[in-house]
Amino acid sequence: MKKRLLKAVLLTGILFIGIACRQQLPFTPYPSPNPWADNYHPISGMKHYKEWGTYNVHDPACLKVGDYFYTYSTDAIFRENRKEAQEAGVPLGYIQVRRSRDLVNWDFCGWAFPEIPGEAATWVKEQNAGKGTTNIWAPYVIPYKDRYRLYYCVSAFGRKTSYIGLAEAPSPEGPWELKGCAVKSDTTSVMNAIDPSVIVDPETGKWWMHYGSYFGGLFCVELNPETGLPVTEGDQGHLVARHANYRQDNLEAPEIIHNPELGNYFLFVSYDPLMTTYNVRAARSDKPEGPFTDFFGKELKDTTNNFPILTAPYRFENHPGWAGTAHCGVVRDDDGRCFMLHQGRLSPHNQQMILHVRELFFTPSGWPVVSPQRYTGTRPEAFRKIDLAGEWEIIRVREPLHERQLEAGQVLWGEGELQETEQNLSRIFTLSSKGTIPDNGKWRFSEKKQLLELNIEKEILTDLLVFAGHDWENETETILFTGLDKKGRSVWGKRIK
Repeated sequence: MKKRLLKAVLLTGILFIGIACRQQLPFTPYPSPNPWADNYHPISGMKHYKEWGTYNVHDPACLKVGDYFYTYSTDAIFRENRKEAQEAGVPLGYIQVRRSRDLVNWDFCGWAFPEIPGEAATWVKEQNAGKGTTNIWAPYVIPYKDRYRLYYCVSAFGRKTSYIGLAEAPSPEGPWELKGCAVKSDTTSVMNAIDPSVIVDPETGKWWMHYGSYFGGLFCVELNPETGLPVTEGDQGHLVARHANYRQDNLEAPEIIHNPELGNYFLFVSYDPLMTTYNVRAARSDKPEGPFTDFFGKELKDTTNNFPILTAPYRFENHPGWAGTAHCGVVRDDDGRCFMLHQGRLSPHNQQMILHVRELFFTPSGWPVVSPQRYTGTRPEAFRKIDLAGEWEIIRVREPLHERQLEAGQVLWGEGELQETEQNLSRIFTLSSKGTIPDNGKWRFSEKKQLLELNIEKEILTDLLVFAGHDWENETETILFTGLDKKGRSVWGKRIK
């Protein structure tokens, strides 16, 4: 008995010594396989739909209910084949539904509706010579008492003939009962009734819905909490955002959230064509209905080019890169951590649509930023200065500069691939243990605040948030950082050696 006890004590001591030694060693990236392949061409056929966990995701909205995160998205499918779908029993077009326990592994649950709601289809076709209504767009789900409300869009592409409807269900998985029209628009309307996002003011209890597109901009209308429909029937709301060249350049996909710690409401919007240079911008307000101001204090409805820019097409080494990185939804987990979900289109052809989930942070100055890498379940970890010494890949996320010919805010056929100047590429920098960077650069790190400062390329980048994460391109666990430069452009980094 004494020998077994002594052996246990010795083994425990060795274990603690090993842990202590590892804790004293500098961090180095270590192997960790990706949870799935980015290229899903082999299972893109309609018969494989139950395997589309993170595949064919477009315009995601996310809701946490109990143990599950539920995601609802536009039914856009790579290599869609309606004949094959009919043979496989796949009901194309009616809002895809998924669920996950960890935001990493997703189960395909099916479709929210068996058909396009009749009233919505009738409205769009009557306003558009009998055309349109091939699928349902951009759903949004929010709980109310013991039920769940699903807002959905039906539209004719490139037209203002659109309809945002409401359905309710006792479960986030349905069945959904139609409740009526929230907002509809036609050729005489200023706005376009698509892309709803709903927020509840915790102080007043008022409900607000943001919606719209490049047709006239984004609007906000007050809803009746009891019905989920506008307080005043037929009310289309007030203007909250417009793009600089709003008659051509794309602006759409509002996502409104409240940050109780900061006391602000944040409006995320998507700029530019969805297949190529789609990118996410953000603004904030102290009221859910606005007005919203950007990084430089400019109002979003003033038709300026607004910042910060959080995501845009990018490519790290060892990967073909991503386009279409926008139309986002935001969700919190039970620990209060925020995550942004959006589509990413696999380059160079930009046809395959993959769900991207990124951890979302707020800088010391109160602006949202997102991880340069997709989330794989990494837990928070504190790093030391010595852990950051090594080789880093850094991307400066900039707005698109290439001028395209657009129609209805989208690229013309044949322009679906990125131009050379449209993808944000990485550069390699080495942070030495002495706090220097080649070419007269310097770096500093606050272990207490986990904030990094870089002096590179004759520019000082401050308040870069450092955290643990997964390197998809190199399949390792590593150290990441994210932040904003003085011009409101995201700065991303990952340690590669």
